[in-house]
Amino acid sequence: MTDPAPRPALVELTLARLRLFVREPSALFWTFGFPIILGVALGIAFRNKPPDPAIVAVQAGEGAERIRAEIAGDTVRAQVEQEPAARAELRAGKVSLVVVPGPPIAYVYDVTRPEARLARLLVDDRLQRAEGRQDVARVADVEVTEPGARYIDFLIPGLVGLTLMSSSMWGIGYLIVEMRTKKLVKRMLATPMRRSDFLMSFVLMRAIFVVVEVPVLFGFGWAAFGVRVTGSILLLLGVSLLGALAFAGIGLLVASRAENTQTVGGLMNLVMMPMFVGSGVFFSASHFPDALQPALRALPLTALNDALRAIVNEGAGIADVARPVGLLAGYGVVSFALAVRLFRWR
Repeated sequence: MTDPAPRPALVELTLARLRLFVREPSALFWTFGFPIILGVALGIAFRNKPPDPAIVAVQAGEGAERIRAEIAGDTVRAQVEQEPAARAELRAGKVSLVVVPGPPIAYVYDVTRPEARLARLLVDDRLQRAEGRQDVARVADVEVTEPGARYIDFLIPGLVGLTLMSSSMWGIGYLIVEMRTKKLVKRMLATPMRRSDFLMSFVLMRAIFVVVEVPVLFGFGWAAFGVRVTGSILLLLGVSLLGALAFAGIGLLVASRAENTQTVGGLMNLVMMPMFVGSGVFFSASHFPDALQPALRALPLTALNDALRAIVNEGAGIADVARPVGLLAGYGVVSFALAVRLFRWR
């Protein structure tokens, strides 16, 4: 009986990576558990609910109690305070507006705070109506709550993008450097394999887990908060896979020359921190100044988040996400090619 032909080095290396990952409970938690816990916490904190009432202080003085009675209601909570206490609460953010009795009545507030401007409008409307103002135009309110427009619909794709970036970079870059410090990478020189096979095994491991990871995270969003994928599921998986491979290549590049885990940890944070803040994970990147927008749009996590949100919330097709897909593909190809060229065993 002849022995079975040995499997290619790339297959053996990929299977070894998968076994090591599955046997590590902390890796499973950070891949699946942490994003779900974060999604639950933020989803509850920013769930759909009636707006909180504006908190207003009426400065003590003649007519203060009358003003408080006129403005207090479901949308405004008012209390009479002495001037020093009212100003201190305004500085501390405990109240949005201080009303100073007149005449004329004065509104003291920070114009840069949206809740302060809203409080000013609500209070002024109540006071003007108390003086007899009436609306001359007939209007009607039509209140709607559409899936896709909620904060949780914005958040879940961002959390998936963040998880793909973190898992790909930390799960590959940190592991390679740890193997290097333990002299495990050096021993690979004695085996019949190519450098590209060794590095590609990490990339294939991430690709396999994306097929499980992305459905679990979006499935949780659907089960817990009713987040629906309006676009193609296959396109969503394809973009997620491309994003994971792009970040896997970046992780390989970061780890290609790092000599210890402290160095690679600093490099990882240096690469990922701008994307944590500026790639629209928890809030839209459009809040940043216009001068920064080209740089933010060039970040791979921004491209991934934009593509995922377009598919999930807008039903975008492949033509609609061509730009972010091309950007992710470019990052993946260039970073992996550089990693293969720069990688060192010792």
